[in-house]
Amino acid sequence: MAFHQQSPFHNPRIPFTGSIHGGLQDGKIITVTGRVLPGADRFHVNLQSGSKANADIALHINPRYDSFLHYVVTNTLQYGSWGSEERKLNSPFPVGSSFTLVITVRHDAYQLTVNGCHLMDYRHRIPFSMVDTISVAGKVEVFSIAFQSSFMIQTPNSSTNIRVKHGFRPHLNKLSSRFPPQCSFPTQSAFPPQPGFPAYPGFPPQPGFPPAMPAVPYKSILSGGLHPGRTITIQGIISPNATRFHVNLSFHSGIALHYNPRFSENTVVRNTKLREQWGSEERSGGMPFHRGQPFTLTICCEAHMFRIVVNGNQTPIYKHRHTPLQQIDILEIDGDLSLTSVLL
Repeated sequence: MAFHQQSPFHNPRIPFTGSIHGGLQDGKIITVTGRVLPGADRFHVNLQSGSKANADIALHINPRYDSFLHYVVTNTLQYGSWGSEERKLNSPFPVGSSFTLVITVRHDAYQLTVNGCHLMDYRHRIPFSMVDTISVAGKVEVFSIAFQSSFMIQTPNSSTNIRVKHGFRPHLNKLSSRFPPQCSFPTQSAFPPQPGFPAYPGFPPQPGFPPAMPAVPYKSILSGGLHPGRTITIQGIISPNATRFHVNLSFHSGIALHYNPRFSENTVVRNTKLREQWGSEERSGGMPFHRGQPFTLTICCEAHMFRIVVNGNQTPIYKHRHTPLQQIDILEIDGDLSLTSVLL
């Protein structure tokens, strides 16, 4: 198998401009995790052609904070002129709060999700093949910018290469099936301010050196526990001969969420362990992971459930069986995978 994944940018200084290795392809996923600074008036994330000041901007994502009206503007800059704005009210980027923005490149549009909820589709006005740069500026801090790409795999016992467009699921192409109406953006009070957590607890990235990848088995303390709006983003690669792996969100005497993809059964098992007893398993939704392929798994804690997104696609929710949420303060990852980043 031949696979080359661009390393994430960790804690970049803002304003930031960085290259997208290999440019954009159908199925490419860019995940931006950060926090809107207190007192922010606006910030932006741009996908553009080159790094010059007059570069064409294919996708301009621009949350704005005007008095009591918070909204998101999207637009395209071409030949020095802005096109018509597209606006979304009820901004999912509250001031002082953390966010995970996932940009998935589709053949006809950019699919934008924030904290696991679909924000919008932005139809291409400039061919995405012309995009090779991402830039971020404004009143925001960024913890990580991560990439997943189309890549080549080699079939067993064969020299034939097959191109797989990672994250592209033809049978999930209708947004209505992936993002049901109840996926609404919370009010500002639902997202209390959070500090920026380093990508690797205890091992901040050093300038000029690539960050070390988190070891498996992985365990980390979730400072302050969970609360509505807290998001965990896990990126890694499934082992070529994987049988299973799991992600546990635990507390002192049990496991609030046991998320357990099983490749031998082609399903994901979700469960809770209370007082040394497992509850009833939930198995609906199929298998969104694939042996030998990279993934981005986002778990968003909401008031009554965990919302789980894999490679930009929403999977079945899991209703809370253990509260209070702040008691859930341990993240554990183990099994047949390697990790590239864990953002808490």
